[in-house]
This record gives sequence, C-alpha cells and structure tokens, in this order.
Amino acid sequence: MSKVVLVTGASSGIGKSIAMYLSEKGCKVYGTSRSVKTNNNMPFTFVVLDVTDVKSIKKAVDFVIKKEGKIDVLINNAGKGITGAIEETPSEEMKENFNTNFFGPIDVMKAVLPQMRNQKNGLIINVTSIAGYMGLPFRGVYSATKGALSLVTEAVRMEVKNFGIDVVTIAPGDFATNIASGRYHTPVFENSAYKKVYAANLAMADADVEKGMPPIMMAKAVYKIIETKKPKIHYKVGGFLEKFSIVLKRILPDKMYEKLLMNHFKL
Repeated sequence: MSKVVLVTGASSGIGKSIAMYLSEKGCKVYGTSRSVKTNNNMPFTFVVLDVTDVKSIKKAVDFVIKKEGKIDVLINNAGKGITGAIEETPSEEMKENFNTNFFGPIDVMKAVLPQMRNQKNGLIINVTSIAGYMGLPFRGVYSATKGALSLVTEAVRMEVKNFGIDVVTIAPGDFATNIASGRYHTPVFENSAYKKVYAANLAMADADVEKGMPPIMMAKAVYKIIETKKPKIHYKVGGFLEKFSIVLKRILPDKMYEKLLMNHFKL
C-alpha cells in the first residue's frame, strides 16, 4: 500500500517540492496550507491547516485519518522567517515566530502520535535549519526556534521509540525559495545603532537565498529518509561550507568560532 504522508506548509517552496516529489514516487500525499487551495493540477491533495491553531490541526489530521485510515509519515515543514537585532525586534513578533516554528510543529506531532501509536509505526520528520545549530546575528530568534525544535526532537524520539515511531530532523541551509517574502523583517530604523550593519546583512541574506540550492534537493533527501529502515537522528542538506560550519562550531573554541561568524557578517 502507498504510504500516507502529511506535509505542512506545502503551498510553496520546500514543502511544495516535497509534496510533489513524494507524490511522483507513489506516496498518497496531503499537503497543508493556512487557506483553501485548489489543486491546480497538483498531484497531491490540499488540506487547510494552521499550525498555530490546535482546532485546525485536529480537523486536518482527523480528515486524513478518516480518508486513509492511517498516517505513515508527518513532515513538519511549515515555518516562518524573522530578522532583526534582538534589541529592536518586537517581543510579540518573537513569540509569534516561536508559535509557528516551535509550538506549531509540537502540536502537529501531538495530533498524529495517537494514530501512529495505534498503528505501531510511523515517521516524523521535523524540518529545522542549519541556522539552528548556531546563534546568527540578526537572525537570532529564527536560530533559537529551529535549535529548540531540534532538541525537542531528540527528546520526543526517545519517548516514542518503543511504540515503533521514528522522529528525525532535517536541517536545510539556504534554498532558492520565496521564504524572504514571508519573513518578518524588523524595519531598518533611521536612528538605529544597527542601521548600517543590519541593512547590509538583510541584503546578504536575500542574496544567499537567491543563490541557494533548488528545493528538489530537500525533496530527494526527505524521500531517502522515508525509504531508510533505520534513519539517523539528524540530517543536514546544504552547501559544503554551511555543513562545515557545524563541524567548526563543535571543534573550535567558542570565541574563535564567534570571530569567524563576525568576520563573515562583517560585524
């Protein structure tokens, strides 16, 4: 039987690419978005799901279970970017980002785990970020949400392992998507002490996305995890330097690593 896969945040970017690729590989895919989407000749079915609304999550998960009788794979992909100096970023925007990137994926996991436990099998893939392995200037809140999700993944996978459920992370680097358009950008304030360096870093971030890898690379990596009998805990998908930066953080003294980051971000 085809595997039933639920992909959050499937209306664009990485999520859409994953949903399309898994459909082509024979999976029965349900892709979610916050508003009603027509299929527009897509090979998968859209379901309304807002990761910040528990009732919306339950309704979507119940719909898939009623239609298919199971959920084999959850891909927690929905997320939102945020930029700004910590001092100048509104706390409400920080909390909203945690609601989307951290509490949202947890609530979706909570919704599918009872079904997976009844099935005695299941796979949850939490999409984190290479940025979650380090605190990046002007992207500190985003780094924090993804780093927190990675640690929660390590905890929950041990809690559910005896039920036949696997929980893993996949951390993308920069990918050529429209993520920048959906980001919350703290404005570049005219009288800001960070004005010049923050504006330069915003431009750098947008350029990195434009030069990023194609989303199909993430889709292929996700499919490979699904097809692996004993998946690893953490996966990284990105350029050599992005992945090497994680290795450097592990082996270099803290202040030396900090200096490398500050040089890269021209601080």
